This record gives sequence, structure tokens and C-alpha cells, in this order.
Amino acid sequence: MQQSVGITEQEMKRRRTFAIISHPDAGKTTLTEKLLLYGGAIHQAGSVKARKADRHATSDWMEIEKQRGISVTSSVMQFEYDGFHINILDTPGHQDFSEDTYRTLVAADCAVMLIDAAKGVEAQTIKLFHVCRMRSIPIFTFVNKMDRAARDPFELMEEIEKVLGIRACPVTWPIGTMGDFKGVYHRQTGDVEVFEGGRHGTTQVQARFVPFESDEIEAVLEDSYREKLMEDIELLDIAGDEFDLAQVRAGKLTPMFFGSAMNNFGVESFLARFLEYSLPPQPRADKDGNAVDPAGDSFSGFIFKIQANMNPAHRDRIAFLRVCSGRFEKGMTVKQASTGKELKLAQPQAFMADAREGVEEAWPGDIIGLFDPGVYALGDTLYTGKKVEFAGIPMFAPEHFSRVSTLDSLKRKQFQKGVTQLATEGAVQTFRRADGIGEEVIVGVVGVLQFEVLQYRLKNEYGVDVKVSPLGFTAVRWVVETPKELSRLRLPSTALVAKDRDERDVILFESEWSIEWALDNNPGLKLTDTAAR
Repeated sequence: MQQSVGITEQEMKRRRTFAIISHPDAGKTTLTEKLLLYGGAIHQAGSVKARKADRHATSDWMEIEKQRGISVTSSVMQFEYDGFHINILDTPGHQDFSEDTYRTLVAADCAVMLIDAAKGVEAQTIKLFHVCRMRSIPIFTFVNKMDRAARDPFELMEEIEKVLGIRACPVTWPIGTMGDFKGVYHRQTGDVEVFEGGRHGTTQVQARFVPFESDEIEAVLEDSYREKLMEDIELLDIAGDEFDLAQVRAGKLTPMFFGSAMNNFGVESFLARFLEYSLPPQPRADKDGNAVDPAGDSFSGFIFKIQANMNPAHRDRIAFLRVCSGRFEKGMTVKQASTGKELKLAQPQAFMADAREGVEEAWPGDIIGLFDPGVYALGDTLYTGKKVEFAGIPMFAPEHFSRVSTLDSLKRKQFQKGVTQLATEGAVQTFRRADGIGEEVIVGVVGVLQFEVLQYRLKNEYGVDVKVSPLGFTAVRWVVETPKELSRLRLPSTALVAKDRDERDVILFESEWSIEWALDNNPGLKLTDTAAR
């Protein structure tokens, strides 16, 4: 028993599981691919921009992603680097798919926040950052696209601190920001990492380091760049925050790195520092607040994502499980906390986006895929030994609603199967009228682009053409407490009482004003804009 715990702890310590978050077009998928490139997981990076080319971003596996050049679903990539086992969770940057990102962040131990050097902190970055802060997970900042004209790095630091409310400490510092990028200065070592232009986007680049205090630096940096760098570093040393690893790991200080993912510059040195500063999987609290020791002997994990039809030829469904404690073994029997049922985990898989391979064992921090015959739900806890149940994954209130119906009544069965499956994944939320009138399906989404994905997937995965008719609702609220039967409440004439897919009572509203009106006119009515899956 003790030997097993020792092996678990040994394997756990070399795990790093993190998500990459950013505003759309900041270069997130590009950075992901370059990390894979340096990790040896791929030998040539794809081009996200070349939407019509044969090669696409490794992490964008869904056909609609390749066509549009955006990420619409999270993907998982695993590789080995310098003795570490790394699990990257690449998340959609587009705000219309933010709920998928929220769920994925629950499975991450830390986050890499990618910022466009010319644009700074953008709207979607703020939303995702606050989700990370809610969980107090460490956040590492990579300022991207330094090969182009960029904003003053002091301005970027100040913006991070003011807008996001977290202190920032540059670990590297850029030299040349007006389209004349020369490289970065490593504050810890005193070396200058030299940027050399050229076609470095698809293959590894051998980094060149020159000590700033050496004679060689004069051949690399002109006097004006050396003088400016000395002024910047002096100001940073006097006025900036000192690097404090404990503060970083507590999520209160973000280390900053500068580079160009497209040119592979600064990626490898960032990865090395990230692995040094970040933590392996830590104890995770169950729904009662008790810490579950990752190095414990008993296995536990939770389902944070369900994805159907990753392999269109087999129409399969995969549940993504984050291992939280103990050792996972192929073929093991576990209990499902929500039902008490015993399940045998016979076909576990590891991922490289849509590519899969069988896995014999896994350890805390790892992400594995389980074949799902329809028994798993988002937020499910699986465990061995003493019962463990982690808190459910938050489900956020949709902001856009439509009535969705099949154009071919003979395909009603396929339509219902497809909509149910996409709702199970969390790609959409579904509701039905509480009064039982009609068989219409009301679909709610966070962003309108999700309706396009819904139509695309129903047609391509289930062979169903659908009509999407927008409704006037802008919000849904789950009923926590009610002073009387819902049918007897005083509600605005435009409100609709309904049930969600788990048969929970909800009310759909047209505006924030109508929500307030309902609360004011029904003392004792309590509503919430989130629900656990």
C-alpha cells in the first residue's frame, strides 16, 4: 500500500495541467502548437490562418473549426518534456463559447493568460481571468506578437494590475517595441535572448543567449537599445514588484513573459520557467469542503467535458475525466457518486486533439477519455474506496434563446437524439414549457454563434436540417424558493415558466427589468442565474 502511494506521489509531482486563456486572435492556438512543437509532440506546426490549406491547427479538430479558423470547443493535448508530463487544455477564445471554457478551467491547476502586445487586456480576457481568480489558481502571462509594433510594456503592466486587479512581475523584458524587436532580457540570469527574424514559424528555433555584461552584447544591441534596457531594468528594480514564488502560486502575482508564438521566439524559455514555477496537482476540495489528497491510495476524478462524434465514422461519445487522486488503471471498477452504480472503465484513452491512443494507467492531474454509452453527466464524480463527491460544475444562464424544430417530421427521432446529445455535452441548454403545450424545444446559448454550430452539427452528425426561430427572452433564472405554485405567481406577461433538461423549475424573462418586477411582486421568491450540473 505504502509503495503504491509513493509511486502516485512521484508521478503526481511531474504532472502539470493548465489551460490557455485569451481574447480571440491573441494567438492562443498558435502558442499551444508551439508548446507541442518544443515538447516533441509534433514536428511541424500547422497554420491557424491558412483556413483553406490542407494543414490546420492541431488543436482545432472539428470540421467547422477548420472552415472558420476559430476554436469552438476545448481540446486536450498531452506530451512529455524534460521529465514532466504535461496536459494542455486549449480553450475557445471566442466569447460565444465561454461556457465550455468555464468548465475546462475547473479541471486546470493553473492558467496561461495570453495577451496581444498591441491590444493589451481585452474583454474576453477579463471574463476568463475572473473565473481563474474565483478558483485562486496561479496565472502566468505571456505577452504575444512582440515581433510587431507593441504598446509600452510598462503600460501593459499597469493595465494588468488596474483592470484585472493582480500584481505583475516581468520575468523577461522586451527590447525594442516599435516594430524593431531585438529580443528579451532575462532578469534572473542577466542574459539577452536574441530575436532573429526569418521563417521560424513551423520548426524549432535554437535560442541564442548573450550575457548583457559581456563584450559580445555590443555586436547584438546598439548603444541606444542597451541604454534604454538599463533604464527600464533600473526602474523595474526600484518600482516594480519583487518576484515572490509563494504569491505566484497563491494566484496573487502573475509572472510576465514576452515573445512571439508565431515566430517560436520566447516559447521554450517560457515553458522552462513555467514548469519550474508552477505546482503539481494539489488537494482538491469535495462538495463538503474536505480536501482530497491527490497522493492518497484511493482513486477519484470528475467528468468536466462530454464530446460526441469526435470520430464521425464511429459516432462515439467520449467523457473527459480529470484524475484527482490515486492511480487510474485500465479496466478498473469505480463507483459513480451520483447514482451509486459500479462502472468498469474498459477503454481509457489519451489525447492529442482528436488523435487518441489507449492508456494503461493515469495519475493525478492527467486527463483521460472514457467511452460513454450514455451513463455519464457533466460534473460526475467517479471513485474507489470511501465515497468522494466533488462539487458540480457551474452552469451559467444563457442570454439568447430560440425555438428549434426539424424541417423533416420523419426525422423527429434523430432530431431529439441530436439535441439531447448536444445538451448533455453542455454545448447548448434546452428547456420545455412547464404547461406541456406543444413539443417545441427551446434552446438557450451564451453566444449566438452557438446556434450556427448547433445547426451545423445536427446536419453533419445526425443528418437533420433544422429551423432556428429566435425568441425574445434574454435571461433564464432557476427557481430556488417560491412562496406558491409557479402557475400562481405574478409574472410579467412576457415571462415563461419552464423546465430545464433536469426537470428543474426555471423562468424565462425578456429583460432584467422583468426579473426585478417578478421579485418585487412575489415576496419570498428566490432566483439564481447559475445551476450545478
